Amino acid sequence: MAKKDHPAMNVHVPRKGTKIGSIIGTFILKIMGWKITGQFPHEKKIIIIGAPHTSNWDFIIAMSAVMSLRLKFKFMMKKQAFFWPFSYFWKYLGGVPIDRSKKNDITIQMSEWFNSQDNAYLGLTPEGTRSKVLGYKKGYLRIAYASKVPIFLIGIDAENKEIALDRIWPLSNDIKKDNDAIKAYFDKTYRGIRPEFG
Repeated sequence: MAKKDHPAMNVHVPRKGTKIGSIIGTFILKIMGWKITGQFPHEKKIIIIGAPHTSNWDFIIAMSAVMSLRLKFKFMMKKQAFFWPFSYFWKYLGGVPIDRSKKNDITIQMSEWFNSQDNAYLGLTPEGTRSKVLGYKKGYLRIAYASKVPIFLIGIDAENKEIALDRIWPLSNDIKKDNDAIKAYFDKTYRGIRPEFG
C-alpha cells in the first residue's frame, strides 16, 4: 500500500480514477466540512449499502468520497440505457446492465455477475427513494445470500459530517430479520442531512 494512501483503504479495495480526481474529491469534502471515517473490510467482494438517503446532497457527498478514495464500485442499471455511445460511459462510471423483464431474475443475474468477478464492490441504496420509508427493500439481501457476498454498511452521519465506513453486518439466514435489524441499526446510529425524510 502506498504511504500516502487513505487509512480507509487496503490492498483488497478495487481502485480507479486519477490523482487529480482524488484531489478534487478531497477538496469538495473539505470545503463542505465532511470527512471519511472508518475502514473498508479486507474483502475482495462486498455489497455496500449506504443510508440514510434523505437529500440530493447525499449523491454529491458520496461521489466526492468515491473520487477522494479512488474507489472503484459498481451499481445496477437497466440494460436499455447501454446503447452506443452511452454504453461506454455507463460502464466507465461503474454501471452493470440488468435485464428487468419478468423472465430474468435480478438476483440470479447479480449472483452470476459476482461469480464472474475476482474483485468487486457493488453499491446499493436500501431505501430506493429519498422519501421516508417504513422498511428497506430486500433486494440487496437476496443478492448477498445468493452470491455469498457480505453486506458492508456505510452511514451518512450529518450531525458529525462524516461518511462512516461502519461494519460488515452478520447475516442470520432470515432475510426479514436481517432487513429489520439493519434498518433499526441505521435509524439508531445515523441521522441524515434532512432527518425528517429518514
